[in-house]
Amino acid sequence: MLPKRIDRAAVDARIGSYADTAQTLDERAAIYQELIGFVPPRIEARLAVTGALDPKLVDLQEKMREHAMYPKCFDVKTAQLMLFGMLLMDLSDAAVLHGIAARRAGATWEEMQAVVSLCFLFRGLSAANRGAELLANIAEHEAKKESQG
Repeated sequence: MLPKRIDRAAVDARIGSYADTAQTLDERAAIYQELIGFVPPRIEARLAVTGALDPKLVDLQEKMREHAMYPKCFDVKTAQLMLFGMLLMDLSDAAVLHGIAARRAGATWEEMQAVVSLCFLFRGLSAANRGAELLANIAEHEAKKESQG
């Protein structure tokens, strides 16, 4: 379901160590841990690689992400449901991450299915099929997390 984690030791040895002075790597990762329950591998890679090569850009990216992802007019659940739907419309594999975040923010299975159904209206069966697959994968992810802890 989720991509392979990066080898941080290889990144540090070949590319360089995280050099952002605005926030530590753990501080940067904490928002993702809180939102999704883990740091997605691509985000982990961006923070480690770009954080070593262009730490100013990581700081700017994270400030823009925070500003756009947490508008004052929406609660986290609503924003994450919308992001889940937008990414599902593109059949993006990142949709699952925002689906997990929406569930962690309180979205019900009915709300998640309603988003999939809206996508179906404009994207067709491919979105309906992918959406159902993602909901099933999210349910499996939740079951595994529950059994682990």
